[in-house]
Amino acid sequence: MKLVIGLDGRSSGAKALEFAKSLAKRADDCELIVVYVIEWSPFSFQTAAENAERHKRREEEISIARERVVDPAVADLKAAGLNARAIVRHGDVADTIDSIAHSEGASQIIVARSSEGGLTSRIFGSSTASLVMNARVPVTVVA
Repeated sequence: MKLVIGLDGRSSGAKALEFAKSLAKRADDCELIVVYVIEWSPFSFQTAAENAERHKRREEEISIARERVVDPAVADLKAAGLNARAIVRHGDVADTIDSIAHSEGASQIIVARSSEGGLTSRIFGSSTASLVMNARVPVTVVA
């Protein structure tokens, strides 16, 4: 079994990790894939120099996300005796998490509820709501 855990860099992600950890401990063979997506639009009308700078910023953001968010999460899961790895990507959060889960053959996506902005966002979080409505594998939203 493979579980994808979507993190957002906030404390709510710890709830998703704990839930995934409890599921994985009950499974005979489970791989946990910790995913962090940096929101990034692929559309841009820039010069070659601006695109080169943008690429450099993307690489820096990936490095920071690994160092501050996903590597500590994976280390915690491995310390608990679980099989875990990380993926950091740029893109639309919901689409990217769904794509990763689908391509990895995941059984489930686990995310935490966010409470920022707007009615839908207050209920689920905009990326979470989109993921719940459109994902190709089951999604568990942890409160």
